[in-house]
Amino acid sequence: MINLFTYLNIVQIIVSVVLMVVVLLQTKGEGFSGTFSSDTSVFRTRRGVEKTLFQFTIALGVIFVVVSIVSVLAGKTVPTV
Repeated sequence: MINLFTYLNIVQIIVSVVLMVVVLLQTKGEGFSGTFSSDTSVFRTRRGVEKTLFQFTIALGVIFVVVSIVSVLAGKTVPTV
């Protein structure tokens, strides 16, 4: 029987892989919109897909930390055989 600890480990692996992919999708230094435009301003706001990707990255990071903490707490309650 698969217990809660195993489910949490699977969720943590999935979240970490998705988090790595989302971080790699963000272009280095310029942002997603910098790929298609030649705007040379130093300060600009995130818009559209770039903003959504940024917020999704933050949410995934928070989910990863929460799942990690819950996994540690659940691991303490699992009896070792």
